[in-house]
Amino acid sequence: MDISDEGPTLDRQWIDLGNNVCGMLRGCRDASAVAARFVGAGWNSLSSSWHGYELETSWCQIEIDPIDGPNVLLNGVVDPARLDDLGRLLSYFGLPYELELSDEDDVLVREIRG
Repeated sequence: MDISDEGPTLDRQWIDLGNNVCGMLRGCRDASAVAARFVGAGWNSLSSSWHGYELETSWCQIEIDPIDGPNVLLNGVVDPARLDDLGRLLSYFGLPYELELSDEDDVLVREIRG
């Protein structure tokens, strides 16, 4: 299943932060399969477009959208202290990724890959 509202919702402290994470999941064409993995890990998942999904837990809310070719774009908000947790989760799912974390002024703070 790729849609679920049984997980936790984003904590209010992160709602006002605005988008601070963006990246790409390499080699996966199907955002539905990615969403299903997050649902299996207890996250909420909602359809956000024909092929895109919004994924949410208490410390992160991201949208994933497939693009031309074998990649999926990712953007949203994450607790900056938990960027590595998001990376570990993507690695656990077997998804190669590149993530960029920006501060409130849209200045790049960190990049991680896996």
